[in-house]
Amino acid sequence: MTPEMFDIYDEDANRIGTASREEVHTAGYWHQTFHCWLVRPEGNRRMVLFQLRSPSKDTFPDRFDITAAGHLTAGETIQEASRELQEELGLCVPFDRLSLLFTVRTDERGTVRGRTFIDREISHVFGYESDWPLDAYTLQEEEVSGLYEAELRELINLFEGTIDSLEVRGVLAPNTNADGNGGLPQAGSVAESVRTVSKQDFVPHPDDYYLRVFELLGKI
Repeated sequence: MTPEMFDIYDEDANRIGTASREEVHTAGYWHQTFHCWLVRPEGNRRMVLFQLRSPSKDTFPDRFDITAAGHLTAGETIQEASRELQEELGLCVPFDRLSLLFTVRTDERGTVRGRTFIDREISHVFGYESDWPLDAYTLQEEEVSGLYEAELRELINLFEGTIDSLEVRGVLAPNTNADGNGGLPQAGSVAESVRTVSKQDFVPHPDDYYLRVFELLGKI
């Protein structure tokens, strides 16, 4: 199988070559990613959507994360990387309808299945307002186990530390084994899921990343 290749960059964001996904996360090369957060209007409230990462992911499996995101492959542009919305969620949106929230660098480290990884990303973060209900999305099961939502203000409270947990509602991909509360989806269909989550259930992006995203999502 041909390895997935990424463009890699130095500390000044100058391109210095290409490397495989595994090498990028082992050596800690800087690389580019596309992030897109979806928000759903509900009366006067705004519901933020986030995905449950597949248990097979090489970084942060079974954690809650950005609604749709992915690495830019070698030679790929940010506009082309917006394919992640369609691939992961079945949502086709013209790139010019996405709102650029900000660009940020993150340096995250961890261990998965006994292997240490270093994830240094130059992330282009977008937002988009979608009125689709959760069960209208088509989840890419090898990447996404479920899709959840929570009220924007409650998420801000969670990441500011004024509450310790909150209840989130979502749907699971058809072949997901369980929803964390013992529920099992029926074969070939999504299943509703309700979970109580804490900040530790999310991918450990810096708190100010999440808070900046939530603040800006309230304005699009």
